[in-house]
Amino acid sequence: MIRFSSRIIFAFVTAAALIFTLPAAPAAQAPAPQYPNYPSETPDHLQPATSSFDYIRREAMIPMRDGVHLHTVILVPKGAAHAPILLTRTPYSADQLTTHVASAHLGPNLYGYDNATDVIVEGGYIRVVQDIRGKYGSEGDYVMNRPIHGPQNPTPVDESTDTWDTIEWLIHNIPETNERVGILGISYDGWLPLAALVHPHPALKVSVPMNPMVDGWMGDDWFHNGAFREQNMVYIYEQTGTRDNDPRAKWWTAHFDDYDEYMSGGSAGELGRRKGLEQIGFWRKILAHPAYDAFWSDQAMDKVLAAEFRDNGVQVPTLLVHSLWDQEDIYGAPAVYRAIKPLDKTNDKVFLVLGPWHHGQEIDPADSLGAIRFGSDTGTWFRKNVLEPFLAHYLKDDAPAMDVAPVTAYETGKNEWQKLVAWPTSPATKPLYFQPGFKLSFSAELPNPVTPGCVSDCALAVYTVFDEYISDPAKPVPFRARPSQPIGYDLPLTWPQWLVDDQREASGRTDVLSYASDVLTEPVHIMGQPIANLVASTSGTDSDWVVKLIDVYPDEVAGEPNLGGYQLPIAMDIFRGRYRESFSDPKPLESGKPLTYRFALPPTNHVFLPGHRIMVQVQSSWFPLYDRNPQTFVENIFWAKPGDYQKATQRVYHSPDHRSGIELPIVPAN
Repeated sequence: MIRFSSRIIFAFVTAAALIFTLPAAPAAQAPAPQYPNYPSETPDHLQPATSSFDYIRREAMIPMRDGVHLHTVILVPKGAAHAPILLTRTPYSADQLTTHVASAHLGPNLYGYDNATDVIVEGGYIRVVQDIRGKYGSEGDYVMNRPIHGPQNPTPVDESTDTWDTIEWLIHNIPETNERVGILGISYDGWLPLAALVHPHPALKVSVPMNPMVDGWMGDDWFHNGAFREQNMVYIYEQTGTRDNDPRAKWWTAHFDDYDEYMSGGSAGELGRRKGLEQIGFWRKILAHPAYDAFWSDQAMDKVLAAEFRDNGVQVPTLLVHSLWDQEDIYGAPAVYRAIKPLDKTNDKVFLVLGPWHHGQEIDPADSLGAIRFGSDTGTWFRKNVLEPFLAHYLKDDAPAMDVAPVTAYETGKNEWQKLVAWPTSPATKPLYFQPGFKLSFSAELPNPVTPGCVSDCALAVYTVFDEYISDPAKPVPFRARPSQPIGYDLPLTWPQWLVDDQREASGRTDVLSYASDVLTEPVHIMGQPIANLVASTSGTDSDWVVKLIDVYPDEVAGEPNLGGYQLPIAMDIFRGRYRESFSDPKPLESGKPLTYRFALPPTNHVFLPGHRIMVQVQSSWFPLYDRNPQTFVENIFWAKPGDYQKATQRVYHSPDHRSGIELPIVPAN
């Protein structure tokens, strides 16, 4: 999920003169001028002078099997012959994606979201961008992430059939093509290449889903492990409210600080009611499906594709691209890899890239993210060494050889690219235990307690058995330093960087527990998903648990003083306690009883260097990114009442019988 900046909208308006269309039905005769002796200075039809351009722009309304027509922009490099097609289907305006500036050159027009411009232009590809049904210039009805035909979509059309019909039209109506098509895109545009893999068109030769939306409940845009991503209410309102994301239909606020804005509404449901969000069909579906029922599981693309490929395997070469610090869709690509790689029967169809990026940063220069510098442009490296040869191999007539590994993964900490034969989907793990005194240790042995007045044969003192804090829904832990910014990609907004924010702001709070290892003397390399294993209790009957795995830098860093003592998040996520036993059947928690909460954090490939420390933080709110848990069990948190929000005493245990910790997928030194 990516939203456009005002910069892009302005560029589109200024570039409108560059657009011309395929022949259409004759226009109605212009009315006679009101003042014939003093006529308008505006021509009846402006014909742009484009003979000097290095590309030809065409537009078409491509018919779908149900009679709906989809607006499609086709950009053909001048002189192209037997050229492959790179297709992106989007809910974000084909016109805007193909006119970032007004230029006679193809590259500047494309440079921006959602175009890997250097690969497209230097590769001589025909660039095609299409509005999906119901958005911008296309006809039909818009449904958010329209499910594949089945229980959640009774109609005969979906994004798979629309892609098939589009490709069929393109290969028969673009004379310059070699009739080989690749589909690629980021975020929502990355989910659409996954849909294209369901009953794919024979001319579809490659799919590149980048940062795709995959499972909106488990860990992408709408929920994470049952906790609702409240700040995304803005996107739901603006994306679904009008066909063309009309700027007159914007989400309105009454506070500068998003923290105050979302607190003012009480529950997410009540805030939505005040904003008029219940007019939006998708919002009504979210309200009706707070748990992981069939509405969500039926349309989870990892499950859909696993079922699709079960009998005949993966048919279309697929390059899944994942950002290790993806602040929007951190669940998606690895989940698809885990689901479909075992079905890659020839072991040559499913590829994975994991880069050190925020959401979509792989198409930009990417030598840093926030305060963290990588020492090289990792985005350009990926495009030149992975994306470019991958596309050329499957789409060019001469099929040039490629040297793309099954998995290409960036190793953060050491800042190196790795070529791997596979990504560990179920790696062996080593427990890192919480210890008394807010320590972390790989040893399960507890230190001897120091109990005042105790001489010998003493049991563990009470204070060594657990650590506790008060979680107050009236004062939730901010997910970033306040004032909380809205979601946005243009400075001064820094939404893309929040997953690498220094966590010292949180570690100083009394409602956040911070456990740290001793200073490391050897590197610790983890690859795969860490597993949070909390044994915790609450005095309430529901609770959220946020677990953060953090790399603590040395107190001083030569040449980078801003990184002295920096607490860099490596993997973080949230778990809503009511789903401890079942994601589909929430239950109240037994007050005061130590219970186990076990859940996976996002994938990592990181080296904790000597001189650093490993830290784990635990808290019970992450606001306003996620809605507040009232800490009193209610049937539907969207409609929690003010009286439901209660303080709770949270305890995290580290006794012999209740060992909390985090399981790390450590790569052996050899």
